[in-house]
Amino acid sequence: MFGIGFGELVVIVFLAVLVFGPDKLPDLARQAGRLVRDLRRFATNARDELRAELGPDYADLELTDLDPRAIVRKHIAEAMAELDELEDTIRGAGEDDAPAPARMLEPGELPPYDFEAT
Repeated sequence: MFGIGFGELVVIVFLAVLVFGPDKLPDLARQAGRLVRDLRRFATNARDELRAELGPDYADLELTDLDPRAIVRKHIAEAMAELDELEDTIRGAGEDDAPAPARMLEPGELPPYDFEAT
C-alpha cells in the first residue's frame, strides 16, 4: 500500500497512538475511511460524467487512460511492436536481401556521403 512496508506501518501506528492517544484513534480511523470512500465515490462520479458527456464511443474510458505517462507508454509499446514486425519481415525476406556487412575504412578513405539525406 503506497510503498509502505510492514515496519513503516508499525512506526506510523505507534506515532499515531503517541500523538492522538488510544481513545481518539478509532474515531480518526473512521474519519480516514469515510474520506477514502468519499474520494472513491467522487472519482467514480467524475468518470461516469465524463463517459456520458463524451458519448458511446468512449464507454470504456478509464481515468487512468488520461494519464500522460500511460499514453506515452502505450504509443511506445505500439511502436516497438511495429518495429518487431518489421524486423521479422526483413528477416523473412531471405539471406540474399540482407545488407552487406559494414567494413572498416582504409586510412585516408572518406566515408560515403548521402546527398539525399542532408
